[in-house]
Amino acid sequence: MKDIKKILFVCHGNICRSPMAEFVMKDLVEKAGREAEFYIESAATSTEEIGNPVYPPARRKLAEHGIDCAGKTARQMTRGDYQRFDMIIGMDQWNLRNMRRICGDDPEGKISLLMDFTRRPGDVADPWYTDDFEATWLDVLEGCQGILQTI
Repeated sequence: MKDIKKILFVCHGNICRSPMAEFVMKDLVEKAGREAEFYIESAATSTEEIGNPVYPPARRKLAEHGIDCAGKTARQMTRGDYQRFDMIIGMDQWNLRNMRRICGDDPEGKISLLMDFTRRPGDVADPWYTDDFEATWLDVLEGCQGILQTI
């Protein structure tokens, strides 16, 4: 039996990008028949949205693609997550800096950006500011597909 790959997606508030990535990745691994190989969660670097559900426009964008995120509430990433997860994937450079601060740097090389798994590295568009949930969906989908191809 293969080891379970534990992935944590991280953004600022854990109500838009990182839960979108969490549930897109869960959907992709399920459709690939590989759900038993993965444990997937998401978290925030900030405390601003702790306990809040996925932001309604993000929830609607997932629902458009048949993906349900009911029951997900925002939580903050902890230093302990560094030991619990194999891959800790941030949505942008700002998240990366905060993730390293929370974890006490990245001695095992677990922290990366989602778009590093695509042909166009950079930041995932933040729909909180752009209000463009379609652009975020496309970034997240491409990044998650890239992760699945890598593993």
